[in-house]
Amino acid sequence: MGYASFLKRARALLCIRNQLARECLAELLAVFVLILITLGGAAQMVTSSGTKGNIITSSLAGALAVMVAIYTAGGVSGAHLNPAFSLAMSLLGQLPWWKFPIFVAVQTFGSFIAAGAVYALYYDAIWSYSNGTLTASGPRETASIFATYPAEHLSLPNGFLDQVLGTAVLIVGILAITDTRNRAVPRGLEPVAVALLVLAIEVSMGSNCGSPMNPARDLGPRLFTLAAGWGTEVFSRGSAWWWVPVVAPLVGAALGTGLYQLFVAFHHPEEEEDGGRERRQTKH
Repeated sequence: MGYASFLKRARALLCIRNQLARECLAELLAVFVLILITLGGAAQMVTSSGTKGNIITSSLAGALAVMVAIYTAGGVSGAHLNPAFSLAMSLLGQLPWWKFPIFVAVQTFGSFIAAGAVYALYYDAIWSYSNGTLTASGPRETASIFATYPAEHLSLPNGFLDQVLGTAVLIVGILAITDTRNRAVPRGLEPVAVALLVLAIEVSMGSNCGSPMNPARDLGPRLFTLAAGWGTEVFSRGSAWWWVPVVAPLVGAALGTGLYQLFVAFHHPEEEEDGGRERRQTKH
């Protein structure tokens, strides 16, 4: 009885009633979980030289991380997790524009501290694998655990296109999955469907640059590697590649949002909307 009373008092004391603060806290935790699992999958693959993980297990980790993260914050913040998705929601009028930079800052900070957690978790493995030298290039580089870098064959224009198309497909898929006037998935299974979508993109569009599709997922950990000892090479490797996974996904988000509206959402029959509204009013 005493413990139950203590929990009740603690909850009353710690409960935050400000809606924006609650959304930011939920978004922060969800992004932390997303990046912790995603980068953990990459760290296990890299530091074991592929003996305890490969590109498939890494992709699975990233996709399943999306599912867990959406379940974590979906009912509070909407579990945007990604500035590109937040931009899509703002373009559709579902996220006020003044909230957009706040969500981006929270998502980037969550990615930064998650990268720190992965570094702590795999500290010994990273230093052992890299022979005591933290580098962003060479046969023993470990910077790619945290941020994405282009394949040797990839040019900046092709990499930019890669990220625009990949993110556009991501946004089109999410809008379709959550569109109740389309063939929406059963309520509660949306995170599973989004995870499968992410997995499909990663295994089909990941060879060029790892399909980041998320500016916060790339920039936050990249900033961490800069601060943790990898040096400025994390921003200069690949002909200053770093800005591509930051800018291109935002362009892809705008493209994907526009495509879904033009090809699908704008053409839902008005009668269907009116009929649905009337049925809801009749029930009440």
